[in-house]
Amino acid sequence: MTRVLVVEDEASIALALEDDLKMEGYEVEIVRDGDAASRRAREQAFDLILLDVMLPRKDGFEVCRELRRAGLRTPILMLTAKTQEAEKVLGLELGADDYVTKPYSPRELRARIKALLRRAAGELPEVYRFGDVEVDFARYEVRRAGRRIEVTPTEFKLLAVFVRRPGRVLTRDQLLDEVWGHGTFVTDRVVDNQITNLRKKIEPVPSRPRYLFNVRGVGYRFDG
Repeated sequence: MTRVLVVEDEASIALALEDDLKMEGYEVEIVRDGDAASRRAREQAFDLILLDVMLPRKDGFEVCRELRRAGLRTPILMLTAKTQEAEKVLGLELGADDYVTKPYSPRELRARIKALLRRAAGELPEVYRFGDVEVDFARYEVRRAGRRIEVTPTEFKLLAVFVRRPGRVLTRDQLLDEVWGHGTFVTDRVVDNQITNLRKKIEPVPSRPRYLFNVRGVGYRFDG
């Protein structure tokens, strides 16, 4: 299920957004200040962030700046009551992907959200490189130092999930849903074993990971 983080301090607007997005089939989490937004966006994996500009503790511009500096590539759609062109430009320059001015049409907002999610889903290049590793999505193969290495279909799917979300912590449940499919009975241990196998193939020193990190008590993060 697509996960959306809504950052909005006005309770009535937040509730309306939550109801509308849940009707569209999204899983929604709401936070009401900039500090919480910056923290949650880095703690959990979201597919999109709806970010209000005027927030307590830290405004939306600062939150956007922090997340992009931290390497988070999650699509950010900024919401604001301000209409000045300079404010819109600032948000986009800080790394926001789109900008909607209040009051907005729910229909327009839904359309923009879907457009951003489609764009994010299509961001995989034909070949993704990190270190001496190449992940060739066109040929469905992995190469290291120019030589093809054998990976199983599950290992390739797992690597593709990480490549789509660099810098984001993915829980074992999220990995299970995306690689094995929602509702499939597979234990967390299976995920850990697959990660171990993948590290042996992509890490210079598997026992000291450079790319695929364990985040204790949460899941895994790919820094590639």
